[in-house]
Amino acid sequence: MSDITALEINTVTAGYGETMVLDNLSLSLAAGESISVIGRNGVGKTTLLATIMGHTTLHDGHIHLAGADISATPSFRRVNLGIGYVPQEREIFPSLSVDENLNIGARPGEWTAEALFELFPNLAERRTNMGNQLSGGEQQMLAIARALMTNPQVLLMDEPSEGLAPVIVDELVEVMVRLREHGGISMILVEQNTRVALDFSARTMVMDRGRITYDGDSETLRNDAAKLEGLIGISA
Repeated sequence: MSDITALEINTVTAGYGETMVLDNLSLSLAAGESISVIGRNGVGKTTLLATIMGHTTLHDGHIHLAGADISATPSFRRVNLGIGYVPQEREIFPSLSVDENLNIGARPGEWTAEALFELFPNLAERRTNMGNQLSGGEQQMLAIARALMTNPQVLLMDEPSEGLAPVIVDELVEVMVRLREHGGISMILVEQNTRVALDFSARTMVMDRGRITYDGDSETLRNDAAKLEGLIGISA
């Protein structure tokens, strides 16, 4: 992990129109660092990622990407500047092939279609299939691969395990760990599955009512079920 700051959020208050969701929230993500974000439904986890992408109303505070203030930068430019986004709904193009889904937003860099087919062998076997012909797990893999085709500095993933069978979740986590260990990309994982979240990254952030209530070692929460339950109301 580098001392360089990949992403910094300073005292951000944001939401949808006049509805506030994030309340004076700050976090810093180093280059190459990964962080998991957990918490009950409706506490602002998805809104955090949407705010980083520029999809919400920013009422106060600043967002910096690699030192540059992107607080007023349109969403499409944030992608061009190096933020990859895997939305909760996946949002792949159902009438385009796997190849076409990957290439539609490709930017020059290390992650090419062929490199991603090595990372996701299942997609390589189905590269000519349409998006709506893929299983839920394959669609999720395609959503991640498509984000990586933009060759981002920061990768945001919103609930990638949602709705997937446990065996598919395990395959997905293996890929995510390979990405983490590969280095070069900072990652924020929003995840309702606390086991996946705590196992994925060394650092976990807990949110409640638009604020951060814990930002520290994942191991602490793995080893203290009572503390975890007190923070989010459930145990891992």
